[in-house]
Amino acid sequence: MATAGDPVFMRADLASLDETRALAARLAAAGPLHVLVNNVGAMYPQWRQTVDGIEATFAVNHLSPYLLTELLLDTLRTTGESRIVNVSSGAVRAAKRTFDAVEPPGGYYAFPWYGRANLAYTLHLAERLGSTGDSVFAADPGGAATAMTDGTMRVSTIVSPGLRPAWPLVRRMFARSTSGPASTAARPSDLAATEAALDGKTGLLIGPDLRPATPSRWSTDPRMVRDVLALSRQWAPLTAE
Repeated sequence: MATAGDPVFMRADLASLDETRALAARLAAAGPLHVLVNNVGAMYPQWRQTVDGIEATFAVNHLSPYLLTELLLDTLRTTGESRIVNVSSGAVRAAKRTFDAVEPPGGYYAFPWYGRANLAYTLHLAERLGSTGDSVFAADPGGAATAMTDGTMRVSTIVSPGLRPAWPLVRRMFARSTSGPASTAARPSDLAATEAALDGKTGLLIGPDLRPATPSRWSTDPRMVRDVLALSRQWAPLTAE
């Protein structure tokens, strides 16, 4: 039996909204929760659907962290001065700039939901919680050599149709940017979750260099925030229907 302070592993398929809800319930029942780091990520070279009938990249990269966070807000806030960290990505530069629909224009590609929707939601949540004492940060890990990057950076369908003619060049750029160790990529999230110098601060994006970075202007666009929230609430209601 685990004692206080021992790590406890809870398994859940975050491509399933029901399993995400169940995970939130288990975490809430486990006791005080001071920090939530949403570090789930997936990228699929081909279109894939979840058990809920939702495009998988959207579901895993954005909906599950959004839903888990919303369901745990009351638990986090009862502990006082909690921290929420959503992992974003420099890949927002390759993501789409509008979010009025789940599917990107011009056919499926893997990057639309990767990072930017989470960043928009993070900045919104920081403003929403305001001066409650709870902090919300985004963390950009930079590139890292992982099973995800090694498995998906080999095919042009991860990028928009307009970039595919330049795929050899784009692929070399991705290879260089994802060559670092995962331990280095984890540092921005670790700092956002634990750094005492961030006490009392909120709404910051911590970059790969471990310093606050300027979010892309699209992530602060009120129209983008509105669309991200509308889609999130539509596809991931807090209670199962």
